[in-house]
Amino acid sequence: MHQKVTFGLSLAASMLLAACGGGSNGAAATAPTSPASPAPASPAPAPPAPASSAPTITIQPSDQNVSVGQPATFVVTATGTAPLSYQWQRNASPIAGATTSSYVTAATVVGDSGSSFAVVVTNAVGSTTSRSATLIVTGGAVPGGTDVLTYKNDLSRSGQNLSESTLTPANVTSSSFGLLRNLPVDGKVDAQPLYVSQLSVSGSAHNVLFVATEHDSVYAFDADTGSILWQVTLLAAGEAVSDTRGCGQVVPEIGVTATPVIDRSAGARGTLYVVAMSKDASANYHQRLHALDLTTGAELLDGPAQITAAYPTAAGGSTTFSPGQYEERAALLLLNGTIYTSWTSHCDIAPYYGWIIAYSEMTLARTAVLNVAPNSGGYGPAIWMSGGGPAADSAGNIYLLTANGAFETTLDANGFPKNQDYGNSFLKISTAGGSLSVADYFTMYNEVAESAADHDLGSGGEMLLPDLTDSTNTVRHLVIGAGKDGNIYVVNRDSMGKFNSSGNSQIWQQLSGAVASGIFSTPAYFNGTVYYGDVGATLKAFTISSAKLLATPQSQSTTQFAYPGTAPSVSANGTSNAIVWAHENAYPPVLHAYDAANLAHELYNSNQAAGNRDHFGTTGNKYITPTVADGKVFVGTTAGVAVFGLLQ
Repeated sequence: MHQKVTFGLSLAASMLLAACGGGSNGAAATAPTSPASPAPASPAPAPPAPASSAPTITIQPSDQNVSVGQPATFVVTATGTAPLSYQWQRNASPIAGATTSSYVTAATVVGDSGSSFAVVVTNAVGSTTSRSATLIVTGGAVPGGTDVLTYKNDLSRSGQNLSESTLTPANVTSSSFGLLRNLPVDGKVDAQPLYVSQLSVSGSAHNVLFVATEHDSVYAFDADTGSILWQVTLLAAGEAVSDTRGCGQVVPEIGVTATPVIDRSAGARGTLYVVAMSKDASANYHQRLHALDLTTGAELLDGPAQITAAYPTAAGGSTTFSPGQYEERAALLLLNGTIYTSWTSHCDIAPYYGWIIAYSEMTLARTAVLNVAPNSGGYGPAIWMSGGGPAADSAGNIYLLTANGAFETTLDANGFPKNQDYGNSFLKISTAGGSLSVADYFTMYNEVAESAADHDLGSGGEMLLPDLTDSTNTVRHLVIGAGKDGNIYVVNRDSMGKFNSSGNSQIWQQLSGAVASGIFSTPAYFNGTVYYGDVGATLKAFTISSAKLLATPQSQSTTQFAYPGTAPSVSANGTSNAIVWAHENAYPPVLHAYDAANLAHELYNSNQAAGNRDHFGTTGNKYITPTVADGKVFVGTTAGVAVFGLLQ
């Protein structure tokens, strides 16, 4: 037991006692005096210690009025007992990395106008919040102005860009459209390139293309000139990229495979979040989450953060995330200030589990963990979705598809598998309270047989459909997915159906054999139509009527796409001039453009021009989705990114 010791003498009294020759027994000794000697002067008392004070804001942030494309600067001045800490907020939400007495926004766009900015100043005594300063952005529309900040453009993973005013069915022809340049990089590009418009870099506004490679590098290119604005390596000192781990799925090396995600409002100038795999000199494997400044590539938030996790099992033990056993194939998800990572195995090399691991975008601290196969004995399911990303709805629920693996057909009292192993399933994951839990699910009635035959649902990625009205005038919230069994499944997100050993009649719709060759890709959506490209078959357009897909495709391409099929994207100007873009994994690879209203009408492909003018490599990539922004189309290759646009 520790005793509390109280010292009765103040510092000033102790000093006075010492000056008078205080003895160890606490009594003052009598100093010798001499008539010839003046009495010693009393020492001046020490000044009182200053009282601690809470922060006080002496100069408030002021409203800012800037032109489109310019950054805005907010400044605060505060007093109080040091040290003072600062946390800026935008519209009452904290801005990651904005922790100094001033905050500079990224290059502004029209949509930023009306945003409010405040700062919380804190010390050991207390905190205070500044006034909210208003940002006004003037000067008309942003030149270009499109951002592609996440896989397939949005949290529903629709793949549509509805602000494309340059590219039209009339000008996307081989006579006016083609390859502008190749942007060489140091490795294979498996992640979808991302795009930020009018980003202020070194004092000038640029349209910037961000490219991550399997050699663990990230590049920022000027999308209009092709010049490199910055390049960084994600490898720690003495490290190398990972080997293939005995699996042929990602070759010849594994670095960055999953599509990163960007938050333009995070940090002082925007932040790119990316996961990289590496191997150190002692043959230890690492998975790390990096936060990079958009304008310089510098590491932020004292990063990177090592990916680690553990999760309990029903037997009272735990499963542990082992970095060398996993790869992040599925794209990152940024939702409400949290980065969600999800993990697949190398081939099916056990042991592996189905991990979703969450990190704060402001601190890179791990915030939540879910294992969707904790009691599977290390035989999955994993989460890969051919590069597709987990989707999210407006209520903060996450949706994804799992691959083949353990599933208990014996259910608990709530209709969930008794050991919480979710092979071959649609999952709805709640993020309520900052934790992760399976809120609902759908699993096919023949899951056990399909898993045994390696017919996994998770070979494809899910997509959330917009709100649709059915034949009874009821609004439906639906998610769509397909995998190796050739069926398209449409599931009601409000009641997903769980598992029924008698059949799949509990779900909203099943189109059996609609993509008979199997799906190793992700769909796209535009204006009441879903686009799917199955393996060795055509790109198909399924029209939606009364919240259900018509069983027969409205149209389809004449081209048949070899493995892995194709993962299309769509560009349009609102609902007009819509084009479906598709990558063909061929020798050489091919970029196709189709009339979205009739896929039999091919507008362009990169084999059409004479003299191989538009060829962009000799070998294709798997799971490539074209990125379309501001009149250009960006396609990942085995050695860089091909840039297509209108010819001069």
